[in-house]
Amino acid sequence: GFLVLFGIADDDGVVMSTYLEDAFHERDFASIDELRAAVVLASLKRIRPALMTIATTSIGLMPIFWATGRGADVMQPMAIPAVGGITAQLITGLIAPVIFCAIEERKWRRRQPAGIIPAPEVSS
Repeated sequence: GFLVLFGIADDDGVVMSTYLEDAFHERDFASIDELRAAVVLASLKRIRPALMTIATTSIGLMPIFWATGRGADVMQPMAIPAVGGITAQLITGLIAPVIFCAIEERKWRRRQPAGIIPAPEVSS
């Protein structure tokens, strides 16, 4: 059960990161706010497939999770950690863009000339 869960969670993170990497390839940003907006936009496009993977996994395991018939004692130990660990997949879908954005911000700051990094805009 744990292998299935970690494989799916890892797959969602890879799908998100790959799409973000493709969206940022050969693109220059004028500010960190523009970079963050691009990460949010790209993440919103990939969160739906990640949520669909999570939904199909949890819905597919529900019959095993609630089973009481013959063989349930063997299958439930696989389904319980998988259904309970779906939150790890949700966290992966949210953390991958944040980490990607932090790395891209650091790269952006390093490319800027010394002392010319614009301050982020504060909206009220």
